Amino acid sequence: MTPPSASAAAFTLAWRAALKIKHVPFQLFDVTVFPIMMTLMFTFLFGGALAGSIEAYVQYLLPGIIVQTLVFVTVYTGVGLNGDIAKGIYDRFRSMPIWQPAPIVGALLGDVLRYSLAALVVIIVGLLLGFRPEAGPLGVIAAVALMLVFCFSLSWMWIIVGMKVHSPESVMTTSFLLLFPMTMVSDIFVDPATMPGWLQAVVSVNPVTFLARASRGLMHGGVEFADVAWVLLASVIITAVFAPIAMRIYRSER
Repeated sequence: MTPPSASAAAFTLAWRAALKIKHVPFQLFDVTVFPIMMTLMFTFLFGGALAGSIEAYVQYLLPGIIVQTLVFVTVYTGVGLNGDIAKGIYDRFRSMPIWQPAPIVGALLGDVLRYSLAALVVIIVGLLLGFRPEAGPLGVIAAVALMLVFCFSLSWMWIIVGMKVHSPESVMTTSFLLLFPMTMVSDIFVDPATMPGWLQAVVSVNPVTFLARASRGLMHGGVEFADVAWVLLASVIITAVFAPIAMRIYRSER
């Protein structure tokens, strides 16, 4: 029997990764319920106090909430891989006559559907709350595409964690220690101008800040090229550092 091509193997395993969304309750929760809950909570609790009205605040908040949602969802690349290792599926894949990086590449490709679904959920909720992107649908698509590029690079980190820790819970705990401060210490929820000087300095170098700012600019018009460039540069650096490490670990454990 002729072995499947590299692309066929990768896309087959990508579809398998995507199907996990409806079979794993926590993934389904984080892709649908969690972003809805975060959007509603911050809009109704802080909208009036921070922007004077819910309608005004949701214009600022929604691009950032999509960023936060997608960044948190990246952890499921490592969670899924770790679960496959624990069940022996990972070793089974490596013993099959397929392109060997296919399980990892497939997991990353499957994330595209997961990220897109999460973004769509938040956008629909935002539109119901009064979100009106001034740049129109093309601006929204461009912003989501930029988020996908960044999240794709971030997933390499969780692939490494997933191959090294002993349980999916450990992957989640490790991710929380990094992703929570990355998203909170940014301009997702509020303009950094209101923060203390030392905190503004931290926010100003956080790649999530550039991603949220660039996403707002793309959705509402007037995007700064520098913000987009910094996001792309950060994505390239993260991928260049962590992708080779992940593949080296993958090959060394065969």
